[in-house]
Amino acid sequence: MIADDRLIKETGLDARVAHVVAPSLEALGYRLVRVRVTGQNGCTVQVMAEREDGTFNIEDCEAASQAISPALDVDDPIGRAYHLEVSSPGLDRPLVREVDFVRWAGSEAKLETAIPLEGRRRFRGILLGVADGKLAMRLADSAETVQLPLSEISEARLVLTDELIEQSLRAGKKASVN
Repeated sequence: MIADDRLIKETGLDARVAHVVAPSLEALGYRLVRVRVTGQNGCTVQVMAEREDGTFNIEDCEAASQAISPALDVDDPIGRAYHLEVSSPGLDRPLVREVDFVRWAGSEAKLETAIPLEGRRRFRGILLGVADGKLAMRLADSAETVQLPLSEISEARLVLTDELIEQSLRAGKKASVN
């Protein structure tokens, strides 16, 4: 099994499901991004995954779903009927690995920390990069730059902006040309 290099991980039932599905995803060459178990439609297990380059298409969703289902049936961490949803992280994706913060430098993100830092727990701004285990971020509300320890980030995701959409469209065109 590949070492899980995610900085932001699940807890409770979500963590048990992540433990069950991660090996199946890794065997197919995918990385687990996030698992959420919700009360939607009775019970829904949402699994986000991606390839190492950040892509994940409909065929990947299908393959991952077919691999995950038997593993969940055998281990049965849910203990009741559920709906399985497998998806890509999407444009406003969660950032869970150090490489995510590096890859998306220059993009706007929202994040929360486990404890107050710089007098607050919620931050929104432009990702500037990572050095020495700290994320540099230019805050949207003050243009001040803060250094946040990656180990203290409890949740992070990209903000859906026109620039992010344009970047995604350019990447899609480039991929279809190759």
